[in-house]
Amino acid sequence: MPPSVWALPPGQRRTLLKHIIVNEKYKFLYCYVPKVACSNWKRVLKVLDGSLESLDSRLKMDHQKDLVFLSDLSVEQIKHRLRHYYKFLFVREPLERLLSAYRNKFGEIKEYQQRYGLEIVRRYRQDSAASKGDDVTFSEFLRYLLDEDVEKMNEHWMPIYNLCQPCAVPYDFIGSYERLGEDANHVLEAVSAPSYIRFPERQAWYKPVTQETFRYFLCNTPQGLVRELLPKYIMDYSLFAYTLPNITSEYCRQ
Repeated sequence: MPPSVWALPPGQRRTLLKHIIVNEKYKFLYCYVPKVACSNWKRVLKVLDGSLESLDSRLKMDHQKDLVFLSDLSVEQIKHRLRHYYKFLFVREPLERLLSAYRNKFGEIKEYQQRYGLEIVRRYRQDSAASKGDDVTFSEFLRYLLDEDVEKMNEHWMPIYNLCQPCAVPYDFIGSYERLGEDANHVLEAVSAPSYIRFPERQAWYKPVTQETFRYFLCNTPQGLVRELLPKYIMDYSLFAYTLPNITSEYCRQ
């Protein structure tokens, strides 16, 4: 395990620094993880900075504008903030996060359908000529992840461990998606945010991954494929205390 940020290989360090957002006013660092409420966290950061007036989740979010990342700073500035600022991230059950990314990106976002969907279908489907990349199955998506180099993955399905490097960064708090409201408000209190700032509710149009949905996709995916993929996400399961998914035939028959 890397003892510090500076012991990481250059590529891993670059990924990490691009994912840690700096708030100077309240002196904290937030490592954002896609599909773990990061859009709402970015709204909160912008409101705290004064670059956004409202936490209204109906307003379109620019994920880069008015945000400062550790990668924007000098080495000395990075070292100072890592040493003295409050540091946190939020995590989520790894396979559930993958399912959320799959449903969102391949079900709704044309750019992802064309950039990734067409390639996935071409690789893993015998008759792919008619596909527009918008009909990728969850099993095809998992096969794609199985063949991908973790360090070159898109951030929406890269393991949290690789995005935020919790062994190299001494985080003060690791919150969970499963306790989002409670944990988010704990962080806001810890950084002394104004009391009128509360973490936003989920957008009305948001389609959450329910336990029924998760079970349906899990039980309709070949067990061997899930077992093969788990080692790529095993650090997320072990470090963040998530139970490995139950993919037994007995569970799926219930």
